[in-house]
Amino acid sequence: MSEKEIHFIDPLISSQFVVNAAKHVSIKDQGIQRLAQMLKSEIETKRYSTSVWKEHPLHPKVADQTTIDWIFVVDSLNFSFWANTDQDYTIEGHTGYWALCAAINRAIKKGIPITDPQFYSQVSEPEFREIFSTDNGIEIPLLLKRLEVLRESGRVLIEKFGSSFLNCIQESDSKATNLLKLIVNNFSSFRDQTIYRGQRVSFYKRAQILIADIWAAFEGNGFADFQDIDELTMFADYRVPQVLVYFDAIEYSQQLNDILKDENHLFKSGDEYEVEIRAASIVAVHRITQLIKTMNNSSINSVIIDFYLWDYRRENSQPIDEKTPFHRVRDIFY
Repeated sequence: MSEKEIHFIDPLISSQFVVNAAKHVSIKDQGIQRLAQMLKSEIETKRYSTSVWKEHPLHPKVADQTTIDWIFVVDSLNFSFWANTDQDYTIEGHTGYWALCAAINRAIKKGIPITDPQFYSQVSEPEFREIFSTDNGIEIPLLLKRLEVLRESGRVLIEKFGSSFLNCIQESDSKATNLLKLIVNNFSSFRDQTIYRGQRVSFYKRAQILIADIWAAFEGNGFADFQDIDELTMFADYRVPQVLVYFDAIEYSQQLNDILKDENHLFKSGDEYEVEIRAASIVAVHRITQLIKTMNNSSINSVIIDFYLWDYRRENSQPIDEKTPFHRVRDIFY
């Protein structure tokens, strides 16, 4: 798709279209209500909010341009971290997304300018391999694709945004939706679209989490004072849907459940099952958000709920994984 043909598609509208036509994934109203009640209580009791982002030990603790540069690099590479059986790579003892963060932080400590687009737009393969070398020699999935994506991100920043993602943010006029369109229209690796039943649909998982991470890091202030942050959806990945199934907020068909039992089954990006899982997750979290808002909690949004559910899955991985395996996709979009 050329730049002239790029057309922004609203992820929530896309997802509702998919849910209405879906055969293999459905939304369960009772589960939505139960999860909304639980989340309302948990979020109020723990005061779960944007401040939780900084509490993660590998995330930056200050809100300045260096944090924006760090987040942009991390979220350019924030995809496909699940490990093959017996192939769980680690970096400084961390796995998955946290291994990525550990690698970036390790590079910074070594004086490698990994957050400078002038460097990473032309980083060599040997340099990249060294930056993301693991404790056990098991390679991070899609390593060469990550190299390609990061180089592209750097080139676009240099050519269009004065070598800084901050300039992209400032062009957004404090609107998350404007920033989402800028990202999708300029960075092809964030253009998370596919065709479902003859219609082009979007999810924009990584583009939305890039905005949300910046919003959380700045706690909605300064550069991240996005007036319409509530317009973002949850970030349709392969882990949060597990939590939604665990709480019976979404339900899979028997056919899909049977496929998920095969740990070697790899879903193709854009296939019917994968699209329906992601779309149902977006619509389910949106409904939960709206329901909590009716309970006099106007500060809630899909971003905060996604953050909470993602953390919940990490803290309760065993019972969740036992109930419903995640759908495996090797893809740059999530």
